[in-house]
Amino acid sequence: MTYARTEPTDQEPDIRARPPLVREFLLVAGLFLAYKFGRQAANGHVEEAFRNAGNVWDLERTLHLPGEGAVQGLLLHSQPLIHAANTYYAAVHFPATALFLVWLYWRRPRHYVRSRRVLAALTGAALVLHLLFPLAPPRMLPAAGLVDTGQVYGPTVYGQTPATDTMANQFAAMPSLHVGWAVMVAVGLIVATRSRWRWLWLLHPALTLLVVVGTANHYWLDAIVVGAMLAVALAVFRMPPSARTAPARQPRPDLRGSVEGSPVPAYAGGGGPGAFASAGPPPSFGAAGGSAAPADGADAGSRAPARAGAAR
Repeated sequence: MTYARTEPTDQEPDIRARPPLVREFLLVAGLFLAYKFGRQAANGHVEEAFRNAGNVWDLERTLHLPGEGAVQGLLLHSQPLIHAANTYYAAVHFPATALFLVWLYWRRPRHYVRSRRVLAALTGAALVLHLLFPLAPPRMLPAAGLVDTGQVYGPTVYGQTPATDTMANQFAAMPSLHVGWAVMVAVGLIVATRSRWRWLWLLHPALTLLVVVGTANHYWLDAIVVGAMLAVALAVFRMPPSARTAPARQPRPDLRGSVEGSPVPAYAGGGGPGAFASAGPPPSFGAAGGSAAPADGADAGSRAPARAGAAR
């Protein structure tokens, strides 16, 4: 049995799967505001945040993870490079995720619904962890010996006094949503598109990881933890069965040239010993008048004993 190989192709968006625009806008905006206010509510745990930072730093050394300073040392060789890294950290995180959701909503509604659910679950779980485990970033930890590249070279999204920063909670390093959202953007676009170049979207989370570590805003463990959390969210919110074209079944020719499942004519030689029983012997036409004549000498031979007995 053979099947025609049908590659999945990009199709027109299924507008029936697209949620109402106003509702989605209010939902996403509400989730974002809840997260921002939740982060600010976690401010003030300075001593606990630095104590946790020391424990994370010691754990990384125990696990023999590479030092964050090795990545930062590469960036510090060039001031334009470190400035570009700070800009990427400050300016790409939210716009890239927003554009990702907008494109999915317009072009891949089914994928949009799943991606929005995954991002909401990931962000909510991260907020809980921020509240339960405040963590000072490595740029604040004296034992790390790293440079606060945002404050020194700019640009930065954080205030100079973390304890009184009203715009953001600087003690919410664990987990890194910069990395988590970037990985989700790459995974979502790889799954939702069919281009041979779609795997290049993995450069976004890879570059984000180097940026957040090189600017001393996150530890390696921040990225590892958010990766595990994202894997759980992706497993919980599975993609519903897509409406892709199913492979078309092709009929398989029979060994004698017939098609599988079709009746085999008796004259094709495919029947059993009694193939001609119901139809009778094939007709044979004589030369004159079209009268029936024996096809071979079988009938004549069978009547010969009868004529011999009559002669006797």
